[in-house]
Formats: sequence, structure tokens, C-alpha cells
Amino acid sequence: MEMKKARHSRIINTDQVMACDLNNYNTLFGGVLMKKLDGVATISARRHSRAKECVTASIDSIDFLAPIHQSDSVCIESYVFYTGKTSMEIFCKVIAEDMMTGDRRIAATAFLTFVALDEHKKPMVVPSVIPETEEEKTLFETGAERAEVRKIRRKKSKGLAESISVKKPWDEEVETKESEGAL
Repeated sequence: MEMKKARHSRIINTDQVMACDLNNYNTLFGGVLMKKLDGVATISARRHSRAKECVTASIDSIDFLAPIHQSDSVCIESYVFYTGKTSMEIFCKVIAEDMMTGDRRIAATAFLTFVALDEHKKPMVVPSVIPETEEEKTLFETGAERAEVRKIRRKKSKGLAESISVKKPWDEEVETKESEGAL
């Protein structure tokens, strides 16, 4: 399998903050930013794997580091920095720029994991990554550890999911009253 440089999957997307994107504090809604991150990371995953479809396997973390205001532009940079056999870990950094002053700041960072799917919607093997910059090398060096933590977390999440009820809360109330003879 071929190897690809991290920069070949790099996506840079810049957008303005609209009034409809703001929360009651007049800063960008976290959910709006999460949607943007997922969209940009998807393109990085597709560019790296050259797959028609890539699905989000996990959003490992999003750290909101500084508020984003309506007067800011939002620049999201993403790239694949580490791969497993079929998974790709993508780093996203969010740079907010005050359009009046030109001041720039890191507003958020995020780690997302994607899986490329073949024409039968089965996971497919993806190319390994060649890191070049110091940032890429630093992230690459932590990739295996991060993947192991993700596997452990996923196993725990599956175990938890097996013990969680899928009943509707309002149905439990009716069942309790029926068993107590209240109805």
C-alpha cells in the first residue's frame, strides 16, 4: 500500500460567522462549529483514502479554547496525521480572526476518526501517513497511543450500551403504576 504525505490531505476552509450561528452569548454555537469540523474532516479523509464514502467513527475530542464572535472569520484546517489499517485520525485546528484588527487566535482543536468504505460499504485499507512538519510529526508520534485509548473507550462504550435501557421513560411510569395496582 502506498504512503501519502499528511499535507496531501490538508483542507483549509474559511467562513464568516453569521448572526444565525450565534448563541445567547453572541458567540458561535459549539454545535455549528462541530458540524463544520465534521464536514472539513470528511473531505480530508476522502482526499487521503480516495474513497467515495468516509464515515465518522468517533469524535475523540473538541476543545473550545477561545470564543468566536460574529466579527470573526473562522478558518478550519484539517489533515490526516495517523492511520490504522482502515481508520484515519484527523486533526483540526480552528483559527478565529478578528476581521477588524487582523488578530488571529487558536479557538479550538479537535481529533476525529474516520473509516473509508468500499463500494460494498465495508471498511477498506487506507494509505499510511508520512509526516513532514514538526506539528505533523508530534501528532503522528502520539497516534498509536491515541488509537489504543480509543479502542479501550469504544469497548467500554459498547459494554455500557448493553446495560442501558431503550425503553421510553414515560412507559416505565405506566409499568410501575400497573405493577403497583394504581391503574
